[in-house]
Amino acid sequence: MGNDWIDAEGFRANVGIILANFDNKLLLGGRIGARGWQFPQGGMLEGEEPIDAMFRELHEEVGLDEDDVEVLGVTRDWLRYRLPDKFIRRHSEPLCIGQKQRWFILRLISDAERVRFDRSEKPEFDRIRWVNFWRPVNEVIYFKRRVYACALHELGPIVHPDGLPQRPRWWPKRWRAAFDKDIARMEKAAAELSIP
Repeated sequence: MGNDWIDAEGFRANVGIILANFDNKLLLGGRIGARGWQFPQGGMLEGEEPIDAMFRELHEEVGLDEDDVEVLGVTRDWLRYRLPDKFIRRHSEPLCIGQKQRWFILRLISDAERVRFDRSEKPEFDRIRWVNFWRPVNEVIYFKRRVYACALHELGPIVHPDGLPQRPRWWPKRWRAAFDKDIARMEKAAAELSIP
């Protein structure tokens, strides 16, 4: 994990990127050699500011630069997820049990043809697609779904000021219950921060 920043609780600091085009479709990257899809994301280096890590990862993963995007917003706080036991590398030091992420929402202001995958020695993606607002929650690996739902819920009103798109009706009840619980906790924490 090199220079990655892993905190005392075992969470690796990370940034996530929600990139919207002018039609408010969101960019998903297809992982090389796998069927999986996800938002661009990546680890922060020790001492690196989240905004700097975000622009570094944006460039490395999808070849875009600061001039290609407009930063619209960032989550108020870290959003965390734990790794399932089978994904924890028990012999790594320090032990990483999950990720804590600052999420950014960006608007693509350049042509989508600017997206490319050869800006990194080890590319993450080999394809992209533009999807409807809630689709990434369905596409990402199961243990990241709740973080995706929270990031979209918090940052979505920036691109959908008249109200978020309706959640898919076919989402299982357990997903809805978990997401509602997480969102209620986030909103309570935000309200407590705003109390003078």
